[in-house]
Amino acid sequence: MEKPKILVVDDESRMRKLVRDFLTRSNFDVIEAQDGEEALDIFYDDQSISLIILDVMMPKLDGWQVCREIRNSSQVPIIMLTAKSTEKDELQGFELGVDEYISKPFSPKILVARVEAILRRTSTAGSEEQLEAGGIRIDKRAHIVTIDGKTIDLSYKEFELLSYFLENQGIALSREVILNHVWNYDYFGDARTIDTHVKKLRSKMGDKGECIKTIWGMGYKFEV
Repeated sequence: MEKPKILVVDDESRMRKLVRDFLTRSNFDVIEAQDGEEALDIFYDDQSISLIILDVMMPKLDGWQVCREIRNSSQVPIIMLTAKSTEKDELQGFELGVDEYISKPFSPKILVARVEAILRRTSTAGSEEQLEAGGIRIDKRAHIVTIDGKTIDLSYKEFELLSYFLENQGIALSREVILNHVWNYDYFGDARTIDTHVKKLRSKMGDKGECIKTIWGMGYKFEV
């Protein structure tokens, strides 16, 4: 089976090597670019790139410009890396179509986990869209959830929330990350709205609701 190909774009060679080494150990094929112009040249020459890890501050073309250019023709997943961590920057990234936003310094293991989670989501979207874990089965096309063979009725957002949890098994998810991916920033209220939906979702799932673990002060993690 062909390895997923990741394009890593950063003007710091040490950062590229760090990311490349961890991705390679996780069975990814890695291509490197040291600036925005080189990144675009590689991207347009190679249509098999599965995901782009893109630094914001770079010479020639910065990450925002590269992202904007790529989004004119492709929906390839993009993870932005940045030394800045302001809400304004994050919102700008998501408005441009960034899939994930990670601030430096970061854990390379967490970065790899985010890459794997995003690729699981995109591969699921192109398949039969069936998710299953611990007796919980989701048919995304039919919009049906069954637990141990019994159908349960969920609202649209509860369905999307449960799907997102199954797609990211074992990964700690902050409320803000969940809000972005499930609500797509259409909801501009308190991120604690997620707590209300999780509470309702757990009650409908019965004993299986225990699979949604609370991470105090952060968010949630789905584990069977």
